[in-house]
Amino acid sequence: MRHVKLLAAAAAVVLVAAAAAVLNGQSAPELKVGDPAPDFSLVGSDGRTYTLSELRGRHVVIAWFPKAFTSGCTQQCKSLRESGDAIRAYDVAYFAASVDDPETNRKFAESLELDFPVLSDPDKTVAQAYGVVTPTRPLAHRWTFYIGPDGRITHIDREINVQTAGTDTAARLKALGVPEKS
Repeated sequence: MRHVKLLAAAAAVVLVAAAAAVLNGQSAPELKVGDPAPDFSLVGSDGRTYTLSELRGRHVVIAWFPKAFTSGCTQQCKSLRESGDAIRAYDVAYFAASVDDPETNRKFAESLELDFPVLSDPDKTVAQAYGVVTPTRPLAHRWTFYIGPDGRITHIDREINVQTAGTDTAARLKALGVPEKS
């Protein structure tokens, strides 16, 4: 029992140190497969608020991109839209996300006729927790996080091909064994 209490205390110290580092302008520790995904509550381009903890029990994909209305981000989101049927064949909630404000992402999603929400994190709190922005990188890295029903990260794709992002996402869902909808 004493051993368990010591481990819990050590874990708490690590979490406090990580939070202090972020508050002091340092990067949070890099997330890896098996880590709990940081919770979020972000407004989507459809006006709804999405909270990771409310999606518990489902697979979730979050495709971060640097900036709305730029060439690569436009290609990435178009690819996700064009592969929407293949992605939606799986039991998954999927989103794109950026540090753009909600109005910019709403206009961006409308201009591309996206059929999935684009989440907005203008204060960069969630983006920092996911490690996609840092004090030296104010725009999000183009990284995609796959989160299991237990809230743990199952895969992180840090090398996104914007032209094949959608088909790559569907292939990754299959490779991860995400169940298809019946």
